[in-house]
Amino acid sequence: MLAEDSVLLRDGLTGLLARFGHEVVAAVGDAGALVAAVTEHAPDIVVTDVRMPPGFQDEGLHAAVRLREERPALPVLVLSQYVQRTYASELLDSGDGTGVGYLLKDRVGQVEQFVDALAEVADGGTVVDPEVVRQLLRRRRDPLERLSPREREVLALIAEGRSNAAVARELVVSEAAVGKHIGSILAKLDLPPATETHRRVLAVLTYLRA
Repeated sequence: MLAEDSVLLRDGLTGLLARFGHEVVAAVGDAGALVAAVTEHAPDIVVTDVRMPPGFQDEGLHAAVRLREERPALPVLVLSQYVQRTYASELLDSGDGTGVGYLLKDRVGQVEQFVDALAEVADGGTVVDPEVVRQLLRRRRDPLERLSPREREVLALIAEGRSNAAVARELVVSEAAVGKHIGSILAKLDLPPATETHRRVLAVLTYLRA
């Protein structure tokens, strides 16, 4: 079962799979059609893109997770243009934990690796693109590990609701020094662009979740 909105890639994958002895029982271009086709054909494995019509966000991934909720042992191999850490985690946690794969589309060009991955997932194995593994490991690291001991102290005091002046008094440093520490903290935590006040709140949330 193949789900891919790009007609060119969909046809190419269909031909590639047929060349290696696999029968594509249905090839569709959107998530709704994917769910319907799986219900109709009960395929041995689903190969799907992440971003599909109508929103081109994560429709394919959500369809795959939904299908694995209904059929926990259904093998699913997801193809993505980019590393989507949240999507990868959601997929790997779905179903019964077997027969799942997440590959970048670049791997399709490495035909033998792609076909081997397909067979591994169909047999109940797990295949994850090396780049996805690196991204997932990076995500699981302590977000505060990049902070110096002094920066951790400053952030802890901010989390208590202290102002810059109060932090300076507690640590016996100047407010200017506290300001520099806060700027470094915000930079090291890779917080999204926003007002400084909002970024301070995000920094505190990061500290509390760590």
